[in-house]
Amino acid sequence: MPRAFPVIYTRDVESSAAFYEQHLGFARQYQFPPDSDEPGYVGMRRDESELGIVDESSPRELIGQGMGDGPRFELFVYVDDVDDTVGRMRDASVTILREPEDMPWGERVAFVADPDGNPVTLAAAAQSA
Repeated sequence: MPRAFPVIYTRDVESSAAFYEQHLGFARQYQFPPDSDEPGYVGMRRDESELGIVDESSPRELIGQGMGDGPRFELFVYVDDVDDTVGRMRDASVTILREPEDMPWGERVAFVADPDGNPVTLAAAAQSA
């Protein structure tokens, strides 16, 4: 089973899972404990992309290191329409870190923050004039 996926450390697994589910189209595939309202881990999927979300205690328990302050990763997510996605996120009070902008490499990108303040890049092909 060759595959790899990022695991996000978070202070609130349910809140983070809801963010990726509601705003970016990820679907829950697995959670542990299975029937808990406060899961310690949620596995998510969006098309061929996978994402794990785990409580901040996990790195301390497994490798003896704490989560730390500030951004711990940047997740790059392709969306159909960057401007529309940012608009919907703004309406839902998601923090916008950088407004949509066409980049010289041919993509339109914007940056938002997940519930723990980690940057999430939203990207789509730039519209040609």
